[in-house]
Amino acid sequence: MEHKKLAPERRAARKNGVFRLIAALAAIIFEIALLVNLFTRLNAHAEWINVTTRVVAVLLVLLIYNQNKNAAFKTPWIILIMAVPIFGITMYLLVGLNAHTFEMKKRYADIDEKLFLMIDTNDELIESIKDRDAGAGAISYYLKTKAHFPPYINSGITYYGDTCEALDAMISDLKSAEHFIFMEYFAIDDKEAWHRIEKVLVEKVQVGVEVRVFYDDLGSIGFINTAFSKKLNSLGIKCRVFNPFFPGLNRFLNNRDHRKITVVDGKTAYTGGYNLADEYFNIERPYRAWKDCGIRITGSAVNSMTMIFLENWNATKKHFEKDKVYDKYMTAEPDMTGRGFAIPYADSPMDELQVGEDVYISMINRAEDYVYFMTPYLIITDELKTALSLAAMRGVDVRIITPGVPDKKMVYSITRSFYHDLCSAGVKIYEWTPGFMHGKLCVSDDTLAVCGTINLDYRSLYHHFENGVFFGYCDAVIDAKHDFEKTQSECADVTLDYKVGRKGIMRFGQMFLRLFAELL
Repeated sequence: MEHKKLAPERRAARKNGVFRLIAALAAIIFEIALLVNLFTRLNAHAEWINVTTRVVAVLLVLLIYNQNKNAAFKTPWIILIMAVPIFGITMYLLVGLNAHTFEMKKRYADIDEKLFLMIDTNDELIESIKDRDAGAGAISYYLKTKAHFPPYINSGITYYGDTCEALDAMISDLKSAEHFIFMEYFAIDDKEAWHRIEKVLVEKVQVGVEVRVFYDDLGSIGFINTAFSKKLNSLGIKCRVFNPFFPGLNRFLNNRDHRKITVVDGKTAYTGGYNLADEYFNIERPYRAWKDCGIRITGSAVNSMTMIFLENWNATKKHFEKDKVYDKYMTAEPDMTGRGFAIPYADSPMDELQVGEDVYISMINRAEDYVYFMTPYLIITDELKTALSLAAMRGVDVRIITPGVPDKKMVYSITRSFYHDLCSAGVKIYEWTPGFMHGKLCVSDDTLAVCGTINLDYRSLYHHFENGVFFGYCDAVIDAKHDFEKTQSECADVTLDYKVGRKGIMRFGQMFLRLFAELL
């Protein structure tokens, strides 16, 4: 499709957003430089301050070393703090704490305590799943008992390997809304795809439908400026911005809302890898073609999707008592045409669980015949790499599709740095040559699948608010497999290329980038 020129006001919005991002980053860099310079001068001024700084560095290293975290997260900080104590300590306090403040963590806990009581707790269904498939039952048990997301039957799942089809279906469902529409996205662009949606939202507001739109500030900062939320609110659409991006000692800054959710009347919900910007629907092509995927849910499981939306919506504001009314939105009814089971779930940096990674590893460990992944980034922990490698070595057909055209060249280089070890263990790697592959999909053994927002990278697995749907024994699993196979047919098989050794300079550069990948 021909690239369309932007209207002057839209070009201005994008320019202002990028300028705000650059200005904020410049301010943060200035803040870091100022603090480093201050502590350096203090250290030079008195020997006791210098000794104190080194003692603090050692104590901080011991604290980091003894944290219950993956070694990939601890090692870079330990090296940085020991090599350059002042800079390392400053960076760790600003970024490394990954900080949910006590107040923010308590706010989420209070909201979740109320919301989790409003979704089903069908323990008998878990036992039924275990009887049919022990591995699927174990994952269901984990999601229910640890992450508090129960399994559902009587829910329909439709898989979309074409985002244009998903958008058309979603707009059709939006037009049928009678009570409420909830939309939560990492990125929104005020252009063609969004305009189709906005037109429907305005029409629905005018007939009394409650509409809420929620987007991440950093995710959308290259597309829109702060005037966008003001515009929506003026149209009667309740709009909030998640975690506004600004310089300062904001320890919550590193945690972004990467979720993608649409809920209509508690009857229908959508999620997947695509945001509401033109490039996700191939209207614009900054990276040539774009590949993504998503799912539509009907029936009882929609209640969990509604709950996930309400969690972040309410956590962003302190004093909106009327928003604490939840039960009138938890109205999902069974879809008796649905087959199999579905478990919508969320992952949050506010707790100590890595739900996204745990589900993926469990899917890999449970696989007997095959396990396939689509992911735009492949920057993984040792645990995930070991699980993939062991599965391949025990004879499971492990395949991973990544992009053929990168959106971020440094991240792409780090992604490729993981190929050699995986390919040497028998994992097959494919790069989607038509362009950028942004889908997040795992499908296994013609029985189970996961589709949602969770990439195979540190940010998705540890830092961001994410969501996904674990589903099984339904036609959508086979549809997902067929989409994977179709996508693979458009890929270059790079397995043999990366199975052999790499050049020394390239290997050293990739080793260095991988060491600090968690800090990017």
